[in-house]
Amino acid sequence: MTVHIVKLCVGADSVEDLAEWQVGQLKRAKKEKCKIVAPVCGTRMWPKRIQDVLAGGSLYWVIKGVVTVRQKIIAIDDVTDDHGERCGLYLDAHLYRTVPQPRRAFQGWRYLDPKDAPADLGEAQGGADLPEHLRRQLVELGAW
Repeated sequence: MTVHIVKLCVGADSVEDLAEWQVGQLKRAKKEKCKIVAPVCGTRMWPKRIQDVLAGGSLYWVIKGVVTVRQKIIAIDDVTDDHGERCGLYLDAHLYRTVPQPRRAFQGWRYLDPKDAPADLGEAQGGADLPEHLRRQLVELGAW
């Protein structure tokens, strides 16, 4: 059974910030001749349901209190970063914008059941052409 992960995107103010950070991460890894070939999110705790996550799961990013984007998880393996050796959630480089979903702050990450995950933002939901800050304001007002 597929399960997703939701995690706070600390330090990013927008989806564009996240994308820029990940491009920079790959450039640094290439420069330092690291084995990282895909964006990776390091986390202290390993998921116990690894097979469920790898069966089509995504990492849903909470940016400024709202789930706004997801990335497919392509592998889970060790990663060494500024914090030492940790669990690495290796991600597909493509960012899928989602229907905004408010989320309170929490530590670490949480499992996210597929039925509770926000849908990808598309023509059917409308608003795909709105700027991110306007979508965020609509969520804050309770209009989305």
